[in-house]
Amino acid sequence: MEGMSGPYPIRGAVGLPESELRWRFSRSSGPGGQHVNTSDSQVELRFDLAATRALPQVWKERALERLAGRLRDGVLVVRASEHRSQWLNRDAAARRMAALLAEASAPPAPPRRERRTPRGVTERRLRAKHHRAEVKRGRGRQGGWD
Repeated sequence: MEGMSGPYPIRGAVGLPESELRWRFSRSSGPGGQHVNTSDSQVELRFDLAATRALPQVWKERALERLAGRLRDGVLVVRASEHRSQWLNRDAAARRMAALLAEASAPPAPPRRERRTPRGVTERRLRAKHHRAEVKRGRGRQGGWD
């Protein structure tokens, strides 16, 4: 599409390839008066993740695994209808798609290294427990009315 505000970068020099994006437009629900009945402002963006050659193979495999619940036959679908303008909804859908792919194709976080609990943390916890126990013990009968 000429004049589109893309390309939409996923990470680094890799972006959403305009040639592999499939757009569909429909009438959006919500406010807009008479305008909403005549314009197709809701946008549905489809990207065939399983068949794309735009992503490195490792990214593609990661994304396919992480987005498995969102994919239908290997195709990722994003809808946008928050704006009254089709143009703004197109931009929102493409940005959302790029963000989804960036998150899904990111390398896994390094494993958390188990550490020993610091002595100060344990001491503070035990001191707080002891104080709480003293408060509760003080609520008992104080020898009085019986």
